[in-house]
Amino acid sequence: MTRIAPIIALALLAGRGLAAQDTTAATKAAAPAPAAAPATAAVDVAEAVVAKAVVDRQPQDTGAVFPADVGQVYCWTKVAGAGGAAIHHVWFHGDTQVGDVELQVGGSPWRTWSRKSVPPDWTGAWHVEVRDAAGSVLKRIDFTVGQ
Repeated sequence: MTRIAPIIALALLAGRGLAAQDTTAATKAAAPAPAAAPATAAVDVAEAVVAKAVVDRQPQDTGAVFPADVGQVYCWTKVAGAGGAAIHHVWFHGDTQVGDVELQVGGSPWRTWSRKSVPPDWTGAWHVEVRDAAGSVLKRIDFTVGQ
């Protein structure tokens, strides 16, 4: 038995050394290649309007001119190809940005909207830009309040 113990100990040490070498080689071989940048989904704005209301996910009283006492307006957008992404409705009164609303897109096609309060004295030219997550303008909707 005294002869077998040193042999077993040497076999275990030798096996452990080989395993360590195999593990290192396996780790290098199994290392994943750098992941490619995820492809950005091509967002297509199928439809976009400004409206006085949204009822049952549909815009109501759409237009390009609204009275000064409108109180609030909605930007309603239907997009395709953007499932899981986000879009932004960026609101402008004249050339001044007055709002930026991030909207999650759950599928394709997808309808979504944002709302902007309009004080009675904020008359004149307005517009909303529909932008993708990178900030590219996909659609611009111009409208006027109180004129």
